[in-house]
Amino acid sequence: MTTEIRPLKIVIVGHVDHGKSTLVGRLLHDTGSLPEGKVEALRAMAERRGMPFEWAFVMDAIQAERDQGITIDTAQIRFRTARRPYVIIDAPGHKEFLRNMVTGAAASEAALLLVDALEGVQEQSRRHGYLLSLLGIRQVAVLVNKMDLVAFSADRFGRVAEELRAYLAGLGVEPVAFVPISAREGDNILAHSRRMSWYQGPSVIQVLDGFVPAPRPVDRPLRMPVQDVYKFDHRRIVAGRIESGRLRVGDEILFSPSNKTVRVKSIEMWNVSESPEEAVAGQSIGITLSEPIFVERGEIVSHLEQPPMETTVFRGRLFWLGEKPLEVGRSYTLKLATTEAQVTVEAIERVIDTSDLSSRPADRIERNGAGEVILRTRRLLAVDPHETNPATGRFVLVEDYRPVAGGIVSMDGYPDQRRLVTVRATNIHAVGHAVTREARHARNGHRGGVLWFTGLSGAGKSTLALALERELFARGYQVYVLDGDNIRSGLNADLGFGPEDRAENIRRVGEVAALFADAGFLAISAFISPYRADRERARRAAGEAFHEIYIHAPLEVCERRDPKGLYRKARNGEIPEFTGISSPYEPPEKPELVIPTHELSPEECLALLVRYVEDRFRL
Repeated sequence: MTTEIRPLKIVIVGHVDHGKSTLVGRLLHDTGSLPEGKVEALRAMAERRGMPFEWAFVMDAIQAERDQGITIDTAQIRFRTARRPYVIIDAPGHKEFLRNMVTGAAASEAALLLVDALEGVQEQSRRHGYLLSLLGIRQVAVLVNKMDLVAFSADRFGRVAEELRAYLAGLGVEPVAFVPISAREGDNILAHSRRMSWYQGPSVIQVLDGFVPAPRPVDRPLRMPVQDVYKFDHRRIVAGRIESGRLRVGDEILFSPSNKTVRVKSIEMWNVSESPEEAVAGQSIGITLSEPIFVERGEIVSHLEQPPMETTVFRGRLFWLGEKPLEVGRSYTLKLATTEAQVTVEAIERVIDTSDLSSRPADRIERNGAGEVILRTRRLLAVDPHETNPATGRFVLVEDYRPVAGGIVSMDGYPDQRRLVTVRATNIHAVGHAVTREARHARNGHRGGVLWFTGLSGAGKSTLALALERELFARGYQVYVLDGDNIRSGLNADLGFGPEDRAENIRRVGEVAALFADAGFLAISAFISPYRADRERARRAAGEAFHEIYIHAPLEVCERRDPKGLYRKARNGEIPEFTGISSPYEPPEKPELVIPTHELSPEECLALLVRYVEDRFRL
């Protein structure tokens, strides 16, 4: 039994007129993939129009392209080598058509980046290099074309190759090969060229055959975005397309982000004689469930063991295509699989100048610009980091019903919020107390509360927390400091320092602080607590007793202080995911009090805190 080999998807990118269409035409001809008589027909067409024959005519399927001399559409062309079939995507080079290129490159497993040996590396060559990196395409080969125009010079090839190698290295992309070619003449396409005997590397066909296929979608964790829920006769059918993984009748499944679990009662397909027992990636199906639960479009079906992440904030690495610039504070409609949600641009971490890979601070990204942004939504989203599962890790931003950006999801530095919102305990009933809250306040002479200190490492949280505890105790307050030393040595000794464990650490601290406040104490929490969502969760636990106090000092000031040498170690890569350096800190939006420790002395900071407590907690 012969196993069918699936095509490998390749994208070809490069600056306009560097020869992409010519290369594709030559590949089709040299591999015998053109219909018989096709080349002769194209030669006759060119003669009738008074144009010289070009290999690019093979793929120029749109009449306007031949008239204008520009490749406009993103064409998918199939051909085969002795090893396997291919789908080649020829993406246009002009900036106005980058929107098409995004569509083409997004589905690719590998890329050929074409550069003109005579003109060298151009701005759009750099843009395409960054875009391939942005889309997570790591298998890249560089083809230095038109070597016939530089007399097949090894020196010229070396200079162009080294310039592009250095640029791509900054993107974390290491090309598998640099190949000198002449697409027009066929040099180094199918076999080695006698005119470049100095080159001992692979031909273009050998490079293609050396690319490794990406894991098949069926081998990834189950993801089925819900398209809709239909009611036929007595059945409610949840419909969607399986983007990855496989699903069987009887499987226990999870809907995210509603976090509802149920078993698959049946799998429904159209135009089949009987309902199948299994469905796999690529199939559009319906499922019925073992019990009636409310689900809606946009949820993602997975198995319990390998669910997507849930979050209200993530990093987006995007390429901006809108006429108006992307700006901090602007809201857009995010489309991810079947989900639609309003997102706000909370920050632009960096804007990339794709001509030289330099980055700069900015509050906007102009058209055809690239950058990394922080996007926040008011409700939970179910997502996957792009490298984990591209189908649910890629998004589009829409404004005024038009797509304005394409991007991929990165969760670097951000926790999976699923564990933080999942309630596992059942049969829990609230129990009252024999002592009222008011009686505790009267006995203590002050109200209970949570003073939640947040700020960067080195801002002065612990120093001020201990000083405030000492002063308030001397004034008769029931007060206690919660910090890393007394929490992580006991209650949270099982937690590490990754994003998820940090979030769980703060969740537990928030609950403990709320209990202290309910008992009539003033609990002073001195934790970085970098994520706004975690602090909001702590606020909900304590209610009106929660007071967020921003112990503020700029990053450069905290680095200069650096009493434990942590920033230096983080800059040297010795401490991964260090807040402010390699992991985000989200400043409070509306704190009850801001203490600028870089502007005030410790004594002045303490005086502000004591006055705040006396005004709000003393009876």
